[in-house]
Amino acid sequence: MVTARPARRTRADLSQWDPEHPEAWDSRFAWRTLWVTTFNLTLCFALWFLVSAIAPRLNLIGFGLSDSQLYWLVAVPGLAGGLLRIVYMFLPAMLGTKTLVGGTATLMVLPLIGWMIALQDPTTPYWVLLALAAAVGIGGGAFSGFMPSTSYFFPKRLAGTALGLQAGLGNFGVSLIQFLTPWVIGFALLGTAGIFAPQQTVDGGEIWLHNAALVLIPWVLLGVVLSALFLKRVPVTANFREQLDIFGDKHTWIMTAIYVMTFGAFSGFAAQLALIIRSEYGSFADAPDPLKFAFLGPLIGSLIRALMGPLCDRFGGAVWTFVSGVGMTISTVFAAFFLSPTDRGQFTWFLVGMLSLFFFAGVGNAGTFKQMPMIFPKRQAGGVIGWTASIAAFGPFLVGMALAAMAPRTFFIGAAVYFAVCTVLAWVFYARPGAPKPG
Repeated sequence: MVTARPARRTRADLSQWDPEHPEAWDSRFAWRTLWVTTFNLTLCFALWFLVSAIAPRLNLIGFGLSDSQLYWLVAVPGLAGGLLRIVYMFLPAMLGTKTLVGGTATLMVLPLIGWMIALQDPTTPYWVLLALAAAVGIGGGAFSGFMPSTSYFFPKRLAGTALGLQAGLGNFGVSLIQFLTPWVIGFALLGTAGIFAPQQTVDGGEIWLHNAALVLIPWVLLGVVLSALFLKRVPVTANFREQLDIFGDKHTWIMTAIYVMTFGAFSGFAAQLALIIRSEYGSFADAPDPLKFAFLGPLIGSLIRALMGPLCDRFGGAVWTFVSGVGMTISTVFAAFFLSPTDRGQFTWFLVGMLSLFFFAGVGNAGTFKQMPMIFPKRQAGGVIGWTASIAAFGPFLVGMALAAMAPRTFFIGAAVYFAVCTVLAWVFYARPGAPKPG
């Protein structure tokens, strides 16, 4: 039974924290926690997709990697991020928000420094590049800790808005690193010209590719400081064994499949889009620059995810998840028609299909995160959020491996079939009138 306490008392003593009871909830503290955690999550996503931003430029500075090697390199952060998310999903109730967020921000500095050093030497062994690609997976893993942690701070009526904002703004890190990289590699950054020399390109020019990692370091350090100063833990605790009960509920598995459709596609196509453009349209004389377009999809998906939170709180998440599935299926089939192109002009229609795919993925990401706090009790909801995010984080790996093994058009059609199946699941169990778990 929750003991009523005045709001001012709650700010000093979190032992009676309960967002469902206004007298035991401090909204200012909850929103402050959201913004600090979201700042760090944005940087996590930027780190996670760092390799996708620099991979298309590696051969330009003399690395000489094959298309298959590049697909693997960009896929490995997804594999590492997915595996780390399985670990992270258990940590919020064990470590608390302050230790979890601050510790993650501190660890993020290491792979950033590693990539700065590796990019100085084009003879760096491929296995080292793979190891560094795996190391940035910590940025992807953090999502399964940060999001469940944030769910502890807000009542169910605000869960869609809070989690939508955090996930949506956090996802901006994907487009942020892909947008910043083409700009910051053009000049010496932060007075480091005397420490890190520019890389010589195969056509006789110079670029500062290491700046893609360097530009994040001051902000990551700021995230460490903010975490230390402003974050605290609330009394939601559970050991490892207690958290395993989510796997006995069939809705855990159904929501996992659906979230793989939404976020798995978002992260997978976001990581590989630049390489797909390079592979499919790079042979034309006026070929599009992949990095000038790759950030647009994640930007749209992230923005929609953030904006959809209030709509999900008002109308429920299930209906939007269903709309997302329909839109993603149609968009994927449409984009597939413009693979294996015969002229440069087809690129515009391919891009339209991909941006539509990202739009509907953003809608679905918001919808699913509204659903989970409604379907499950609070402690279980945190675990399910972490688990579904863990599996969906394999998106970059799965998409990369599929593209390395089969023709892109074949993969796109297979993805559309999967999306269609998940759309049916969303309708039958959650969105239709009389559904067993409306949310």
